[in-house]
Amino acid sequence: MKQIASPCVNICTLDVAGTICLGCGRSREEIGTWMIMSEQERAAIIQRLAERKSESRA
Repeated sequence: MKQIASPCVNICTLDVAGTICLGCGRSREEIGTWMIMSEQERAAIIQRLAERKSESRA
């Protein structure tokens, strides 16, 4: 299985609440634990990022 790359886009700025990165859309916890997550956990986060982006546009 191919390793899932970090979705980081080098725009590391948190939202006003300080919880979600405006660049990649991950939470602070997701960013902090990315390197020790399983591929299954990373895939789930990638799926949630797509959902977060569509919710923020609505």
